[in-house]
Amino acid sequence: MSDILVLAHRIPFPPDRGDKIRSWHILKELARHGTVHLAAFADDEADAAHLPALRAALDGRLGEAHVEVRRTGRAAAAARALVQGKPLSLTLFDSKAMHGFVARILSDHPVSTVFAFSGQMAQFVPKRARLVMDFVDVDSAKFEAYAARGGVLAPLYRREARRLAAFERATAARASASLFVSDAEAALFRSRVDLRHGDVRALHNGVDLDFYDPAAAVPAAPRPDGPLIVFTGQMDYAPNVDAVGWFAEEVLPAVPGATFAIVGRNPTPAVQRLAEPGRIEVTGAVPDTRSWLVSADLVVAPLRIARGVQNKVLEAMAMGRPVVASPAAFEGIDAAPGRDLIVAESAAEQAREIRLLLADPVRAATIAAAARRRMEDAYRWDVRLAPLAGLIGIPQRQAAA
Repeated sequence: MSDILVLAHRIPFPPDRGDKIRSWHILKELARHGTVHLAAFADDEADAAHLPALRAALDGRLGEAHVEVRRTGRAAAAARALVQGKPLSLTLFDSKAMHGFVARILSDHPVSTVFAFSGQMAQFVPKRARLVMDFVDVDSAKFEAYAARGGVLAPLYRREARRLAAFERATAARASASLFVSDAEAALFRSRVDLRHGDVRALHNGVDLDFYDPAAAVPAAPRPDGPLIVFTGQMDYAPNVDAVGWFAEEVLPAVPGATFAIVGRNPTPAVQRLAEPGRIEVTGAVPDTRSWLVSADLVVAPLRIARGVQNKVLEAMAMGRPVVASPAAFEGIDAAPGRDLIVAESAAEQAREIRLLLADPVRAATIAAAARRRMEDAYRWDVRLAPLAGLIGIPQRQAAA
């Protein structure tokens, strides 16, 4: 059986943030079909130290692995990007050691397919190798959205969008398949890239329904006297920072008596300044976000800039929580608005829907139960990742064996 080389811009373990959740489940599924070698970056030494646990979790199915702490600063990467005419997204991740490891693995092992997770990793794949590219999201479109909001960084965002779009087109042109997290992202990419013979498709996210289970024995987070509204996410991620700031300023004032909990690691100074005793709680990292989900009267996802599928929404729905999401946060989720969750756009609309749910516990419980059922029906990881075997060249009969 042939080997598979997986490249990831962040070590796929533990699966405790959106990108790691997807990359971990993909890595685990690929390891079912052959020896998998891994080349990945890590945010810091603590992140890199998760490699032994990852190896143990794969139970002997991981071959060689290279996990490298990414040390290139943004200023140095930006200077290099300007000189080389490349996107900053690439120069931030460029590494001679990573190039060397990939070249050696392809030379020493019978690798049939390179699976690259996130566009930055395509730069390490030689043209002779068979590539399956998991872009996940259309990153160039994200930078276009940043630029459209104006500000002093808008010219840099526009440059990044242009350069990254060109790189995405070139990568998709040589890939055997280009994957995206949703049908909407795949359709957006097709509309931007003229690939007459390219295979561009969605590989949908799932959710761990055994872990995110409302019946699980999870200690509940402390509840305030009034209603509790919860947002979960990585709190140094710009779209999340924007979302909670906008919600706190524009929506929460129209929901009297409620407490808003911002739950997630690495809150930026801007997020920390939102904290207000009895009204807004900024938790930072927590041992288990499920504790806050089970305590929540409802969960919000008020993102104004979003790409792909929001795992935070899937997880809240799996936990049987009523969710109020913006259209951007809902995009790509296979569920029925009004039945499985509430979708509302403006601040006034979100505030009104939140007040209505808080005032009608029976309706909130009905939506919460429908949300869990929808996750059970459509979002199991084994179902979502079933196409992977064919993408890496495993016949369906052999994959099912």
